[in-house]
Amino acid sequence: MKKYAYQIAVPVLLIFAFFIGISCSKKAVPTGTPIIPVVPVTPVKTDVAMWLTNSNQSALLQKQNIALNFAAGSNSNTNIAVDTTTTYQSIDGFGFCLTGGSATLINGLAPTQQSTLLQELFATDSTHIGISYIRISIGASDLSATDFTYDDVASGQTDVNLSSFSISSELTDLIPVLKKIIAINPTIKILATPWTAPVWMKISPTGNNGFTAGSLNPTYYGVYANYFVKYIQAMKAQGITIDAVTPQNEPLNPNNNPSMVVQPVEECNFIKNNLGPQLSAAGLTTKIIVYDHNTDRTDYPLTILADPAAYAYVDGSAFHLYAGSINALTQVHNQYPAKNIYFTEQYTATTGTFAGDLSWHIANLIVGATKNWSRNVLEWNLATDAAYGPHTNGGCSTCQGALTISGSGISRNVSYYIIAHASKFVRPGAVRIGSPDETTLPNVAFKNTDGSKVLIVLNSSNTSQTFNIQFNGKMVTSTLTGGAVATYIW
Repeated sequence: MKKYAYQIAVPVLLIFAFFIGISCSKKAVPTGTPIIPVVPVTPVKTDVAMWLTNSNQSALLQKQNIALNFAAGSNSNTNIAVDTTTTYQSIDGFGFCLTGGSATLINGLAPTQQSTLLQELFATDSTHIGISYIRISIGASDLSATDFTYDDVASGQTDVNLSSFSISSELTDLIPVLKKIIAINPTIKILATPWTAPVWMKISPTGNNGFTAGSLNPTYYGVYANYFVKYIQAMKAQGITIDAVTPQNEPLNPNNNPSMVVQPVEECNFIKNNLGPQLSAAGLTTKIIVYDHNTDRTDYPLTILADPAAYAYVDGSAFHLYAGSINALTQVHNQYPAKNIYFTEQYTATTGTFAGDLSWHIANLIVGATKNWSRNVLEWNLATDAAYGPHTNGGCSTCQGALTISGSGISRNVSYYIIAHASKFVRPGAVRIGSPDETTLPNVAFKNTDGSKVLIVLNSSNTSQTFNIQFNGKMVTSTLTGGAVATYIW
């Protein structure tokens, strides 16, 4: 984060200004006013760097100037042993969903402020948080200002040749922001997901086809697959590579706006008969990731993966955690270990608290999802305004962005720090390595491609805990206050 680059520079500048003030004129300091010199902090020698966020926000992703040096020894503390010889899945990245509303708010900032913010979010040097994976919507999500798809025609009309297909609605905000992100981080992975098909492709038991609910008319399966092909090609023409798609966001949720219900057998048929073959015929290598909904219905992805024809086209399964247990990811992995696991959405609500959300999301997502084989972790929306918009009529009105952007004001909320504790330090290509399961000290460890080790630890209790980090027969001892999270790097 940019502000931490100033932790040493600011005291030095203050001392410089102090001596300049004295040498120029003693009258600059009123008589009787004490002069308190600011003493610069000398970085201590340490084997392990520690970045801390406290539940009371007294430290927010703050680098600690403490000595954590490995040495031989033993004590009665809990031991967190990090084992590089035990390896699990590779990591694709950590990030957010860049909703249409998020793009509008970011693109509305003054050019210099926007550039500074995007550098803070996506640059990978030591002073920024290095987001490496984002999710976008194909057409509108519920956190877009209005409903739309890329082939909207007059009521009662169809467009089976997709003659009206266009992504021009994204040229105002989303695509310009994406291009700037890619310029900062050319290797960022982008997952794209529709909230609904064009309404003329849908059928509804009530006969009232619209953006909310309904299902995809089997007559248009081939047309809809071509819609995906044209979308991926159109984005590529803009210089934007779509790494993966899911066929439908929350396919069992009919209540969002937009939304569309897709049952597991329907998604299976669509993938094996249409989407998979048509992406292949077009020469596209975009991954197909199934499901994209809660962990309480693992039967959904398992139904698709059990079909050999669909299995051949599927890269893996995606999950949210608004219902179910994060451990369910391992159940899917164990049945189909050759297929990948992804975690693609979880929101922080306006009704939550910083301490409560920090603890729950670190334990269940940053630690829980990755310890259950997920290659990524994505929080929900990157940015909202002060009124928690933009959103569609009936869209989420209690979703708090990682950022609140109000005019030229930008504030950082809890999900910013949740993701930053991983995204800044665990780089794409890292591999998860061994660390123990601890009830009150949830933790996860990784080894980056440069050989650096990263350990993320949460103190999920209400009281301080002192523990050891063990590595290669030596240890360091650290203490976290109740509810605090720290990332350790060596």
